Amino acid sequence: MSLRDNPLGELKVPLAWGAAIALIVAVVAASAILLSDRRETFKAEAYGATRRASDTVLAPVGDVLAAPGRWTGAGVDSVRDYFGAASENRELKAELKEMRQWRDVAIALRTENARYRTLLGLKTDPPIPMVAARIVTDSRGPFADTRLANTGREHGVKVGNPVMSENGLVGRVIGVTDGASRVLLLTDIASRTPVMIVRTNARAILTGDGGPNPRLDYLRGHDPIREGDQLLTSGDGGVVPRGLPVGVAVKGLDGRWRVVLASDRAPIDFVRILLFQDFTQLVNTKELAETPTPPPTPGGAAVETAPAKPVQPPTTPASATPKPDVIGAAIAKSIAPTPKPAAASPAKPATAKPDGKPAAPQAKPKPKAPPPAAGATP
Repeated sequence: MSLRDNPLGELKVPLAWGAAIALIVAVVAASAILLSDRRETFKAEAYGATRRASDTVLAPVGDVLAAPGRWTGAGVDSVRDYFGAASENRELKAELKEMRQWRDVAIALRTENARYRTLLGLKTDPPIPMVAARIVTDSRGPFADTRLANTGREHGVKVGNPVMSENGLVGRVIGVTDGASRVLLLTDIASRTPVMIVRTNARAILTGDGGPNPRLDYLRGHDPIREGDQLLTSGDGGVVPRGLPVGVAVKGLDGRWRVVLASDRAPIDFVRILLFQDFTQLVNTKELAETPTPPPTPGGAAVETAPAKPVQPPTTPASATPKPDVIGAAIAKSIAPTPKPAAASPAKPATAKPDGKPAAPQAKPKPKAPPPAAGATP
């Protein structure tokens, strides 16, 4: 039997066209996925149109495709919880007994801390709003480690917002579109997060290198870290808030300090996106650039309220005679040098002048009394 006599022969052309169209659609979809995962730049405004469109399309598709996996995981967890309920109940009772001993201490310390803050007038950080999201796709690869969340700009999500799971910090938002947000994980090679060691308050940079445990760079100080030290976000730079749990420090096989992330304790399904504003967005740069005006002084305020009158030079009438400067003459006389007295010369006899009066006769000296005779009584 020839193909023409076969009843399916009439479907040859439609099947060929359908296969060609499916191939073209697959090629276009693969190209779009490759372009959407391409790193254009790390600026906030460089989230390309291709990537936004692909995230908008892939978010609902990934949600539908991930539904069977979520249902299977939920069923396995239910069975595990059923058979492990007794042992878990014993562990929880022991933990509750231990925590009750610290409850009163924690309440007292919190009250005391609040009183100290009030007395010192410390400015506390305001509460950070957050939105919940679900991870729908995982674009893990050799050069990228990102996730796609089903919450976008309609809920106020912005580029740079920190993302947390129920256990600790996961990463930060690097792209936002309608209905979806792309999250850069801490393990990505482009991730840099400032952290601090709780025990020593030392600072470091958590650097992703594509592995499960990111490394710690730029550690300072003598013995700043030890095995098992807790790490929190330091808040340096104002990118992420201070005090978010990150993980525990361990010594890697390569001899470098690494971090076992707290977010790896459980699968990352539901996350919280903190609507935290960058420090540079909170600062009013216009007010910082202005030159501060000094506060007015009491004298300056009086001068400003009462403007001074212009001083006019004194006018002297033409008919008036100037008064002698008595004070100036006295000062000049006191400053002038005093002449030295001349040497005494022998007195000359007075001579009569023809046109003057005769000189007065000089007085003769009185004779001295003779001494008394011997034997005479006075």
